[in-house]
Amino acid sequence: MFISMCKYLFTIILTLHLVNLQAQDLEIITKPGNPSTLINDGYIEAEVKGGTPPYTYRWSNPSTPLDANKAEGLVEGINYTLTVEDSNGKTATTKAKVKSQSVTETFNGAFTPLVEGLTDFLFWDPFAAIGIYDPVVYNKSKNVEIPGWKADVKDKFTLQEWKTGDRQHVNKGDTLATVQSQNRGAIAVVAPENGTIKHSLKEGAVIFDAQNPEDLIETNAHVFGQIKYDEPVILTHPNGAPQTHPIPFIVIWLVVGAAFFTFKMGFINIRGFKHALGLARGKFDEDDAPGKISHFQAFATATSATVGLGNIAGVAIAISLGGPGATFWIIIAGFLGMSSKFTECTLGLKYRHIAKNGKIFGGPMNYLKYGLERRNMKNLGKVLAAVFAIFCVAFSFGGGNMFQANQSYKILATQFPVLEGFGFWVGVILAILVGVVIIGGIESIAKVTEKIVPFMAGLYIFGALVVIFVNIGNIGQAFTAIWDGAFNATAMKGGFIGVLVVGFQRGVFSNEAGTGSAAIAHSAVKTNHPPSEGFVGLLEPFVDTIVVCTLTALVIIFTGKHEAQGMGGVELTSEAFASVISWFPYLLAIAVLLFAFSSMVSWSYYGLRSWTYLFGKSKRSELAYKLVFVVFVVIGASISLGAVLDFSDMMILSMSFPNIIGLYIMSGEVRNDMNNYLKKLRNGELFQKDKASKEEEALP
Repeated sequence: MFISMCKYLFTIILTLHLVNLQAQDLEIITKPGNPSTLINDGYIEAEVKGGTPPYTYRWSNPSTPLDANKAEGLVEGINYTLTVEDSNGKTATTKAKVKSQSVTETFNGAFTPLVEGLTDFLFWDPFAAIGIYDPVVYNKSKNVEIPGWKADVKDKFTLQEWKTGDRQHVNKGDTLATVQSQNRGAIAVVAPENGTIKHSLKEGAVIFDAQNPEDLIETNAHVFGQIKYDEPVILTHPNGAPQTHPIPFIVIWLVVGAAFFTFKMGFINIRGFKHALGLARGKFDEDDAPGKISHFQAFATATSATVGLGNIAGVAIAISLGGPGATFWIIIAGFLGMSSKFTECTLGLKYRHIAKNGKIFGGPMNYLKYGLERRNMKNLGKVLAAVFAIFCVAFSFGGGNMFQANQSYKILATQFPVLEGFGFWVGVILAILVGVVIIGGIESIAKVTEKIVPFMAGLYIFGALVVIFVNIGNIGQAFTAIWDGAFNATAMKGGFIGVLVVGFQRGVFSNEAGTGSAAIAHSAVKTNHPPSEGFVGLLEPFVDTIVVCTLTALVIIFTGKHEAQGMGGVELTSEAFASVISWFPYLLAIAVLLFAFSSMVSWSYYGLRSWTYLFGKSKRSELAYKLVFVVFVVIGASISLGAVLDFSDMMILSMSFPNIIGLYIMSGEVRNDMNNYLKKLRNGELFQKDKASKEEEALP
């Protein structure tokens, strides 16, 4: 009896103890780690005590899954939040930080909050803020596709059997069909959510055949059915946070401005195109006019600053995010941007100042200050000009310099492994080459860019056309994918709004229309007629965006690489080129190096003119800027700066705010100057010494 009572009491005590353990509050113990001095490789491991397993881990880092107790790839020096929830719904929250071990990690951590703050402003969604647009991505349906399929798979898949009837309701986990793989055998396909199944193919049909060119180019060639969910499902990041596709304020600002100038100038991007070609070819050069460079040299200098990694890596990222349809909106953004370039380049030349020693000072700093001063807005003009100059100098050191050097070294080291670990010396060589060019001023820069730009553009266009020609049989499917993707995108690609925003965003970021940068180069042209330089300027978005960006997109789509998962940027473009000829990535590496080099020398001039506006026009001031610039070339190639470069990239977008405000105010003046120019052109009053009689055939 006594023994029985002891057993009974022991059982009660043990039960109460277990209940007490489960009732304990959750305790989270974090163990941060930093395995190297490289940036963004920190980790935090969490140990949970108390509560009832299994636990759900909600990290503030979006890429960490809900079932992971370890977050990796973290930025050193900033706080991360972790909320743990047990199976009974009990939660606990803690914060942890990975300590920095190097100067680069410290800088990266310090700039990350700045980047996030600037991103919140530039990419703020006004439509979502006032409640007329929900940026959260909902999926109303899910494609039924080949499990584990990848774009580069070498296999043939056949629909062996449907396990459910067409239009039949299914529950999550139900077996939907059996797919027969030549390499893997029979594969069961299960329902991802509750919903109604719709068959797209009949039993026995081939779903995907790697030997069939049409399957390689067709979007969703691996799909053979669709489940319509009972209720829309929110798409989430790995950490459980909802995915969103906002309409960024900066994109609205640039696109609305470009559309406004297009209508204000009477579609000068169409009417003036033929005349612009004549000016760029040198048909109307004025050798005796004030200035230092020709129309073509200004065009080459400005184009070299915009045609760069954004055309190669940026377009690939846009397509990986928005699908083939993003290509259509990239082209539209380029078309509208032509009018913005016309407006700012006209003003850049009109308000330039030529010093007694022959040096030319022009660009947004001048037309914002002096143009608004003429309208009794002197103080506003001074503020806008100074803000623009600060942003321009910041970007010239970062995105216009370090980023270019950094990416040049990375792609060279990828294609030529012998260079791995020699970033410093690659940077030194680049710095010497850049220094030799920029020390000679705009004339030296123009002489280099007028030779490099045609060569590098020709090299890249040639390679792209070869890839497209080899895959010419896919032309129908490619353009169908672009058109359908532009207007009928799936929720996974952000829907119509998501694809439109991605396309416009890449287009305006690539051609820099509206940022005012090109107006600095065009202000140095030999001409007596400011609108003539506006015409030349409108060619830049055409070449940069409508030609080069579109060719990059077509290469990726024609080769079927737009369906590739886990790749983006230069890697995706390189894969597309390599799919045709194995040594094409080497050609791409040379093109990237030339793009980057030309961007650096052009942006050195933009930054210099902004620097001298802020700190004076003396030789000492100019020399100081040039020395700092070449030092940053070495730094950019030697180390990874992460958020520092991201912050700098934000500067070029920020330049558009003061610039477009000024363009709006002075747009009427530009239109009047344009109309007067065209009237005199028609009457034969311009370019009398330059065979003006031939102008009739090129009138806009």
